[in-house]
Amino acid sequence: MLPVRGAILGNMTDPTPLSTTQPVDPERLNGILAFIQDAEKLKDTLRSGSTSNGRPESTAEHSWRLALMCLLFEKDLPAVDLKKLLALCIIHDLGEAISGDIPAPMQQPGDDRAERERQDFEALCIPLPKDLRSEMLVLYDEYCSATTPEARLAKGFDKLETMLQHLLMPTQSPEFYEFNLTYGKQQTEASSLLRQIREVVDAGTRAKLQD
Repeated sequence: MLPVRGAILGNMTDPTPLSTTQPVDPERLNGILAFIQDAEKLKDTLRSGSTSNGRPESTAEHSWRLALMCLLFEKDLPAVDLKKLLALCIIHDLGEAISGDIPAPMQQPGDDRAERERQDFEALCIPLPKDLRSEMLVLYDEYCSATTPEARLAKGFDKLETMLQHLLMPTQSPEFYEFNLTYGKQQTEASSLLRQIREVVDAGTRAKLQD
């Protein structure tokens, strides 16, 4: 027998009251919404990879699936602050809304990419209320410095999400998959969970090389 709809959705005629906080200050509200509107540019920021159908992938799509991965492994990360981990995943590439994405094979030491992306992220945060702007910049710097377990995990999952996407793309050259096997080695060594996932991803990459 199918479950009664009310058993799933609850009593829709008598919902639990939501928060009774005071209305948000208009200036604060407008600043947050302005930031959200500017961050929308990440939807049009394209990466070098593609979806499984061959359409260019956006940075926003990458960040969404990265956050989804972390959410699904919550039970395997009992000592981790999941809220912070998800926040790091969501904001880690926001600077690309202004500067765009530079494919990993094209990144070079001393290219000032990290400094430029930090400046772009800071510019993007200008509309935010002072407290939120400060919190966002602290989070961004935490991710970049990788000084906390959450930041190291975010960096490792970031590499793994990219590698998993590479396996979904239309067939690439052998050089592409050979690069996948070397990509993000340092970041994916940050925990036993990341290493375990890496083993599965690498096995999929080697299978691609044998096709």
